[in-house]
Amino acid sequence: MKTMIRGALAGLTLAALTSGAALAEDKSLVTVVTSPDAQTQLMAMVLTVNAAQQGAVPHILLCGPAADMALKEAPESATAGQPPKNMSPQGLMKKVMGMPGAKVEVCAIYLPGKGATPDVLIEGVGVAQPPAMAKAIMDADDQMNF
Repeated sequence: MKTMIRGALAGLTLAALTSGAALAEDKSLVTVVTSPDAQTQLMAMVLTVNAAQQGAVPHILLCGPAADMALKEAPESATAGQPPKNMSPQGLMKKVMGMPGAKVEVCAIYLPGKGATPDVLIEGVGVAQPPAMAKAIMDADDQMNF
């Protein structure tokens, strides 16, 4: 009986490890950043980069003051390097944009609220469409909100 239980436990452990590896390959992460605080924005990017390096496919949604990170003419708070590694929120966001499958978008109401058009955004940053973003949030394996 003990041998049968050990065999069953070993089989369950192997199945869990195998399915965990498969999930890691398809894991998606939605990071929603709204904070105007540069340190909070940078930490959101640090965690997103680390998650992507561990297999997550990042999708960043920038809303309100945090969306200023995506501007070609971003405020100094988004472009100034911060300790300890002299990284900026925008600089690390650009690193995320270069990762496989990564997406960075601003909220659909951000540009109209500023009286601006998409040409003010860094190349590669899109404008989120509410139905698609809602689906991405619902489909995401994990979410981080800042």
